[in-house]
Amino acid sequence: MAIEWRDLTPEIASQVSGSAEELLVPEAAARLRRLLVARGVLIFRELGLSDEQQVRLAGLMGNVRAEGERGIFKITLDTDLNAKAEYLRGSFLWHMDGTHDDVPVFASLLTGRTLSHEGGQTLFANSYAAYEALSPEMKARLEGLRVTHSFETSMIRAGVEPSEANVAYWRSIPDKTHSLVWGHASGRKSLVIGCHASHVVGMDRAESDALLAELLDWVTQPRFTYRHEWTPGDLLIWDNTGVLHRAEPYPFDSGREMHRTTLLGEEAFA
Repeated sequence: MAIEWRDLTPEIASQVSGSAEELLVPEAAARLRRLLVARGVLIFRELGLSDEQQVRLAGLMGNVRAEGERGIFKITLDTDLNAKAEYLRGSFLWHMDGTHDDVPVFASLLTGRTLSHEGGQTLFANSYAAYEALSPEMKARLEGLRVTHSFETSMIRAGVEPSEANVAYWRSIPDKTHSLVWGHASGRKSLVIGCHASHVVGMDRAESDALLAELLDWVTQPRFTYRHEWTPGDLLIWDNTGVLHRAEPYPFDSGREMHRTTLLGEEAFA
């Protein structure tokens, strides 16, 4: 089939049309993957995939990470269903998934099952496009810089209580240091930043904080971002290797539940 889509902004996000039956074939999934890499985020309005269909589509686009129930991880702030729901406060801040690994996840598929009546919109920022738009002087300044990423830093910034148990858990996850500019095998470059970016290695802390804040503001300006207002059954897919994301805050007792399937990473940070 010929995948049909329309770009929602010049720099990021395309809305794709088609039924589940049309999308769940290898040829269509391969086209979706190419479009995903080119546009960063794909939106399928009210597609209404079942969990099984979502995992099947993911498997046609890459290698599914074993998590949750047969590839479906349920994202909820309900503490009866998620013992670590408090840590999801970190999802309210701009971040990439997998910066504490050597190989970050490639992409995620997310379906809205139960929505909050307040908040819960999801925002995405194209780090590829943002890097490409930097001045030559800024690109030269960033060349060779390395940044340490800290789970503890992201939790503190998110306002999670630094109890003794929490801090012990945070510190059980080792810090990771990556190049600030990720030179991908494709030849493209993106910025590896977010709430987890603690500091630039070897740089004065005040200068480091100022630079990382400046870059995060640059990447997340309206020019490079897309904000999704959910309706039940929407499916979103984003390329985690070059797209930051965050959720707008919503009440812990809202009942909001999203079903996520994750594609394993294919390229190490470099």
